[in-house]
Amino acid sequence: MAALALGALGVVYGDIGTSPLYALKESFQGTHSVPLTPENVLGILSLVVWAMTFVVTFKYLSFVMRADNRGEGGILALMALVSQQEKTNRGRKTLLILGLFGAALLYGDGVITPAISVLGAMEGLIEVTPAMKPAVVPATVFVLVLLFAFQKRGSAAVGAVFGPVMLLWFASIAAIGAWNVWQEPGVLRAINPVHGFEFFVRNRGAGFLVLGSVVLVLTGAEALYADMGHFGRRPIRLAWYTIAMPSLLLNYMGQGSLLLRNPEAVTNPFYKAVPGWALWPMVIIATAAAIVASQALISGAYSLTNQAIQLGYAPRLTVRHTSSTEYGQIYVPEVNWALAVGTVALVLGFGSSNALAAAYGIAVTGTMTITTLLFHRVARDRWHWSRWAVWPLTFAFLVVDLSFLSANLVKVREGGWFPLVAGGFIFAILSTWKRGREALARSVAGTTLPLDLFLPDLERHPPHRIPGTAVFMTSDPAGTPGVLLHHLKHNKVLHERVLIVSIGTEEIPVVDPADRITVRSLGNGIHQIIGRYGFMETPNVPALLAALPPFAIPGPRLENAVMETSYYLGRETLLPDGPSTMPRWRKRLFIILARNARPASAFFGLPPNRVVEMGAQVQF
Repeated sequence: MAALALGALGVVYGDIGTSPLYALKESFQGTHSVPLTPENVLGILSLVVWAMTFVVTFKYLSFVMRADNRGEGGILALMALVSQQEKTNRGRKTLLILGLFGAALLYGDGVITPAISVLGAMEGLIEVTPAMKPAVVPATVFVLVLLFAFQKRGSAAVGAVFGPVMLLWFASIAAIGAWNVWQEPGVLRAINPVHGFEFFVRNRGAGFLVLGSVVLVLTGAEALYADMGHFGRRPIRLAWYTIAMPSLLLNYMGQGSLLLRNPEAVTNPFYKAVPGWALWPMVIIATAAAIVASQALISGAYSLTNQAIQLGYAPRLTVRHTSSTEYGQIYVPEVNWALAVGTVALVLGFGSSNALAAAYGIAVTGTMTITTLLFHRVARDRWHWSRWAVWPLTFAFLVVDLSFLSANLVKVREGGWFPLVAGGFIFAILSTWKRGREALARSVAGTTLPLDLFLPDLERHPPHRIPGTAVFMTSDPAGTPGVLLHHLKHNKVLHERVLIVSIGTEEIPVVDPADRITVRSLGNGIHQIIGRYGFMETPNVPALLAALPPFAIPGPRLENAVMETSYYLGRETLLPDGPSTMPRWRKRLFIILARNARPASAFFGLPPNRVVEMGAQVQF
């Protein structure tokens, strides 16, 4: 349990753990800040304490983490869980749209987190000596480029040090916080929620808008849920209650104590709370912690992409497994370099953590709000909680989520536009690919010959059979693969052993090996094989066929007949002038995505020298 809690500390709490670098100063220096007075310091600290307690401890750790999809968490896992229970098409469509947009916002979070975390850490150089201010942005870009370039080697190599690095980080910020609190113990009065209430009464509208800065202390709360499958509930909770939460609260109190004693420290209360002799070590530790926080979000983007591909919301991309022992260690080059370009562009465009803070809140609060709505459906439809239990809880969650979201919406012009634009772009891709695949499937289904008609005709007019095994891939288990019909039409022969293989993705993370394969003999040496995978898994057809039970298919074992096995695939040329009701721009986008998708042969792990592709034009 201790080892798992240490691992969770490194992977799960990197993002929220580095928020002290930039969160508190934004309340007094941002566009919608409040005057720095002792009363306002205590008021904002009170909001910080109770926001962390309510959102992280009460909402996520106590309730949302109960909604696991066979142990896995995250918004796509929750969306799959909800869609299994939703009964009406309209309700299911609405939930899918919400879940997709929440997932799209997480990509925006994945771009902003590395930028603001590393930039916030590097700003400590200014405290070492003001002469180093021009070096902050170049140093940040250098660290980020190295971080993204390292990704292809896999995070397993550095994953072992994530926990110890974050343990050192939390110990350091707790010690600095305690040292400052000792100098001004009166700051601990902020634990009383009355100070937060009086803050709103005193500042009114301006006090409400400050919530857009207070929410920065919650960045990364969604990671608690998303990484549940890697560590489990208990280690994540243990790490929060014993290390992460006490250290964060101590540091925020320490920064508040410094501001009560020295208001001029508001320019960077985190680093100004550090003794002069410890500045250089703290910059190094903060940079290491920021890299860990960035790595967690980057790995999360890979995992999210892999889930989207398996669930049919994203085109096939290159998914490389970087570890033979660690579950979920993958690398997606296309996503990696897209994040790299976006992150570096943000650093160059905004130039400081203060400017980036305005862009951060909308992505976080938007995803939190969508998670609340999806959690409500799970509690009602899956757990069958009474409305008297569900509605008050949902109402309380939404009051807090929507308050934070509303306070951030006024920051659209200052930078909040970025996660909205990025989220809208990603949402357009995810939704277009899903709709396009459905439209294409309907178009192909109209011209597909059912197996029940093909097999009797094959028996009446048997073709010439040749030695070997032919594997025909199809997405429709009930239909005859088009490439099989083309093969018969043009080549006039059929192999002695024919396997019609379909790969399906279930709305669960991992499929039990006992349920992986279904084999059905269709006669005349033809067999149908259906492979099932979870949305956290990557299909591999040769491995699937090698795992067939002995004697399931007559003839030599497939792993012993590699050079006598040929794989037949269809390659469609898409034409946008078909009967689909998709808008023209969506059809064009879908065609572009399809052209740039990873080839099916590589995605399914087929041996390149044993693949035959046959093309066809398809109108949709």
